[in-house]
Amino acid sequence: MNVIELYNRRKEKYTRLEAKLTRQYNYTAALRLFVFLFSAVLIIYFHKIKLYFMEASIILIFLILYGVLINIQNKIRYHKKLCLNIIGINKDSIERAQGNWTDFKDNGEEFKDELHQYSYDLDIFGKGSLFQYINSTVTYTGKQTLRKTLTNADYTPKEIYERQKAVIELSKKTGWRQRFQSEGKINFQDMKNPEELIKWAKETISTDSDKSQLNLIRYTPLLTIFMAVLYFPLHLIPVYILSVFAIFQVFLVYYKKTKRVKYLELINLYKKDILTYMNLLKNIEKAKFHCSYLKDLQSKLYDSNGCSSTNQINALVKLSRLISDRNNLIYIILNILTLWDYQYMFALDKWKKVSGPNINVWLNVIGEMESLCSISILQHDNAHWTMPKFQENKLFIYSKNMGHPLITKNRVCNDLKIGDSEKIILVTGSNMSGKSTLLRTVGVNLVLAYAGSPVCAESFSCSKMDIFTCMRTSDNIEENISSFYAELLKIKKIIKAVNENKKVLFLLDEIFKGTNSYDRHIGAKMLLNKLSKKDAIGFVSTHDLELGDLQNENNQIKNYHFEEYYRNNKIFFDYKLRKGVSTTTNALYLMKLAGIDTL
Repeated sequence: MNVIELYNRRKEKYTRLEAKLTRQYNYTAALRLFVFLFSAVLIIYFHKIKLYFMEASIILIFLILYGVLINIQNKIRYHKKLCLNIIGINKDSIERAQGNWTDFKDNGEEFKDELHQYSYDLDIFGKGSLFQYINSTVTYTGKQTLRKTLTNADYTPKEIYERQKAVIELSKKTGWRQRFQSEGKINFQDMKNPEELIKWAKETISTDSDKSQLNLIRYTPLLTIFMAVLYFPLHLIPVYILSVFAIFQVFLVYYKKTKRVKYLELINLYKKDILTYMNLLKNIEKAKFHCSYLKDLQSKLYDSNGCSSTNQINALVKLSRLISDRNNLIYIILNILTLWDYQYMFALDKWKKVSGPNINVWLNVIGEMESLCSISILQHDNAHWTMPKFQENKLFIYSKNMGHPLITKNRVCNDLKIGDSEKIILVTGSNMSGKSTLLRTVGVNLVLAYAGSPVCAESFSCSKMDIFTCMRTSDNIEENISSFYAELLKIKKIIKAVNENKKVLFLLDEIFKGTNSYDRHIGAKMLLNKLSKKDAIGFVSTHDLELGDLQNENNQIKNYHFEEYYRNNKIFFDYKLRKGVSTTTNALYLMKLAGIDTL
């Protein structure tokens, strides 16, 4: 069964389940109405015949039964949402597998950074990007973790191998991954940056240091109630004593109320997010993982006493639900009588002392799991891709049938070998022949390799290197920077890195294209000769065929090229990489096709 058939089956399965849940929901709603009307009739009947005990019994039974039905309906509604989310996930998965993924809404546009050493040039973020292709994250932390994984994957080869095992295991857990993602999508539109929540969880209220103040708040309501009992039924104390206690409680309710409300409202603001985090954590805790990487993540959800994150955060969920009801009239009255605002503050403070520091850890586990699930989509949907191997005693890339991961239709693959005696590959060829695509193919596959992902190749081996690119440059009017100077700034970063003895892979597209041919040729020659002597390997594309002579001067520079061919007065490209310098050009022909007289 291919992946499209699998996703279609899952979509149909959950479509049927959602229809079943809809029927159950409607049946329960009808039953609620019947219970209400039938109870109302019985209550009126028993009231008229003055059987007040039966009337009270019916009211009690009605309230219990009605509450049970509401609870059942809420559970059905929640599972309906999960089903609809899973249906949507499978629809997106089908679109991805068919190559129709460039319209996915979340493309990471906000992460685009022209100054990053490679992400802008390699289409890591934005329309038609790697992020848009694989992203299945739903929380803020998940997106940030995936961003970091694709732009700063500072893992050792040993760690990468462990991540590979995790990705392979998750790729086989399609049902679990989709349930995990669907849980997060319940409140997807409302998920917020948890930074303020994390900060709040680490702070404790100042009254902790004053035990007498704590006791005053805790025991004053009890004393007030005791005084009320002494006055109203027993008349053992004068009214002014009760009034003093009552006025004092009202004073406490309004004393520094704004500060207290702000403290409580923050947890109310994150109420839905906290519930989502709890459901995501519950899924991670219940999963049966086998590889050590996933087990280690799972273990972080338990404290030193063995208490799970779900149990801890569930206590916070319950408190947040109670706090969210603060604005109704009953709460206002009870707040005056019992000082509930203070009691909740103390309860939250107690929770924070035990569990507050763990929130950041839990969210990081969620984010890491979301990131790994996103990557595992590639493993699941592309069984013919391979997990890369690493070797650290030399700089190299060896690949067989390597293609661009984002070209999902009509992909052309090439064998590639760089390292050993070939430290720099100079790629020539006519316009649109595939030079830039080759450079991006190398770069994107390395980004995936360093993240623990499979790569688009039959086999792939490499060393761990810092990736630097210089491919897209443009004038910046606001910064008063020309495209040529922008290119120099990028190349300066490469020179700085190799001078610091870093292991570097560089990808230079149309080197020094912003200056005249003489300066371009001299500058490129000097740069490539310098880089060939450093701990670096790289690919350089150029239209300057004369640069091909560098192979005769420097045996670490090798020439490769792409060709075009013509048929029925049309131009075609096979995008196959060949040794040697290009022997053809097509600029004049393309000008002629555009209606420009070249004679």
